[in-house]
Amino acid sequence: MHFRSSRAKLAFVSRLIRRGAIAATLASLGYAAWKFLAARRPDTAGLTFQAQPFPLPPKPIPVSTSTTARHDAAVDDRSIAPDPDGDCPVTHPIKGKHTSGIYHQPGGFAYERTHADRCYRDTTAAEDDGLRAAKR
Repeated sequence: MHFRSSRAKLAFVSRLIRRGAIAATLASLGYAAWKFLAARRPDTAGLTFQAQPFPLPPKPIPVSTSTTARHDAAVDDRSIAPDPDGDCPVTHPIKGKHTSGIYHQPGGFAYERTHADRCYRDTTAAEDDGLRAAKR
């Protein structure tokens, strides 16, 4: 773009800065509104939804706690969540990494540096969860 004078160039740059400030303000207001509405959204944990006819919203139905408690107990005795550092307790020493699909055994090459997604009691539990053994 060619400007006839430095004053025209300064006016152009000034308009660009003003428009950028307005766009940034609008974006931050939109983000604040989104966060406000997200905080007011009802908690849907423990609910499932049943479809309704068109003008009506889906109907929330509480999930039976007895079924989920039995399922959690079955899962928890073979695998548990790691501590915040990604380390596994002595009772469940196998480190499972779901992003790579690999489990690591104590004494293995990358065991110490691996931050576990899930800790398993034995290799069978890790393999049942769809993981494979590390190569080294």
